[in-house]
Amino acid sequence: MTMTPLLEKYKKEAIPAMMKKFGYKTPMAVPKVTKVVVNSGFGRLVTGRTNDEQRKTADLIVEDISLLCGQHAVKTTAKKAIASFKTREGMVIGAMTTLRGKKMIGFLEKFIHVVLPRTRDFKGIDPKAVDNSGNLTIAIKEHIAFPEILPEKARNIFGLEVTIVTSAKKREEGLELLRLLGFPLKI
Repeated sequence: MTMTPLLEKYKKEAIPAMMKKFGYKTPMAVPKVTKVVVNSGFGRLVTGRTNDEQRKTADLIVEDISLLCGQHAVKTTAKKAIASFKTREGMVIGAMTTLRGKKMIGFLEKFIHVVLPRTRDFKGIDPKAVDNSGNLTIAIKEHIAFPEILPEKARNIFGLEVTIVTSAKKREEGLELLRLLGFPLKI
């Protein structure tokens, strides 16, 4: 099995640096990225349309998210009706997928080195985006920042939310892990 650059960086640089900084006794205690959740809410694109138009729009967006992640995305539905948002219970208003293992590593490499630099007006990830459990949530305004999507052929441009879930216990551990993995964090 060949090691990807991100995995190699984690094993050769991140683990020793984290053990030294936080005083872990064994490499197994060092936090790691456990999963990546890619999520998109497109309720605004489907409200006020006919059922057929809603289904077609939802299918196109699910197809795009599946293409970005290399794994089939699932549709998410509204849990309750909200009149001011023009949604009904059971209406498809989003799509999401959870990546683990090799697909997660591949997605993270593409995300760090290709997608983030291609996003408009990107100046680095704000450290405030990391929560108290060491998980990072980033919003991408336009899905056309991904190289798989051709901007000329994109019918609906929608935003995504990418959540990188770590096994860190504290915010500082999560921040350090992400910095050592090569995430472009603002200083």
